[in-house]
Amino acid sequence: MLDTLQREFIYFWYYFTVQLEQIFFYWVFGIITGSVISVFCKQKIQILFEKLQSKRIGILGLIPASLIGIASPLCMYGTIPIAASFSEKGMRDDWLATFMMSSILLNPQLLIYSAALGSKVLIIRFVSCFLCGIAAGLCIRFFYRKKDFFDFSRFGESCSRDIDPNIILRLLKNIWRNIKATGIYFLVGIILSALFQRYVPPDLMAKFFGKNNGFGILMAASIGVPLYVCGGGTIPLLATWLQNGMSLGSAAAFMITGPAAKITNLGAVKIILGIKHFILYLLFAIIFAVTTGLFIDIFF
Repeated sequence: MLDTLQREFIYFWYYFTVQLEQIFFYWVFGIITGSVISVFCKQKIQILFEKLQSKRIGILGLIPASLIGIASPLCMYGTIPIAASFSEKGMRDDWLATFMMSSILLNPQLLIYSAALGSKVLIIRFVSCFLCGIAAGLCIRFFYRKKDFFDFSRFGESCSRDIDPNIILRLLKNIWRNIKATGIYFLVGIILSALFQRYVPPDLMAKFFGKNNGFGILMAASIGVPLYVCGGGTIPLLATWLQNGMSLGSAAAFMITGPAAKITNLGAVKIILGIKHFILYLLFAIIFAVTTGLFIDIFF
């Protein structure tokens, strides 16, 4: 019995260390980059988005709005107060929807984490999140042109925690906050990935999430809701799933519905949307995720 436990531990430790070695660099680099952007570039990003108001570029404004949303290092509870302040200053709802959708799905830190999955997955994640933001803006533009979609009355502009006068200490404190916020989920993701590699047959992933399996894409979009707690924590799982037969389309669907329906985000989203618009938001995220997954599996 003892020999069996020792053998299983050795197997587990092997898979654990392999995953850790493959992904740890991206996690560290992502944290440092995200903190640098948060401390030194956050205000500039906000000012850049605010300047869009003076540009009469109409529907083309969705493009920079989506890119700025991806570049924003803020979490959902940081993004909403900023969006509220933009709304008070007259920012269009379609641009706000694009900015917020892209910001929910992706940020510089998560983008770097995703590089651990390979260049193809990285490009798919960036392009799909960019287009999802634009699609959200288009929906608001065409279906809510003369109606208010958001209600920011319960949110005010948040105070920055990066206020230490010593710029080095300010950066180090931000890095430490990021480590505390993501470290445990990153570790749990590595552990689950190691257990998955050890005990789940590879052909099972190919069966359920393989290419040309529409049901697998729908399932991947569905499991993204309960499993996605932290973006960094899902990277080890995605790496293992992709190695064991998960299609790129299923991975893309998971990477869209996961952050869009993340439990920690949903409460804030529901407050600013109301129940009717909140349901529309969830349906939009699921439909876009499944459609994107099917497109990728068919053409790539």
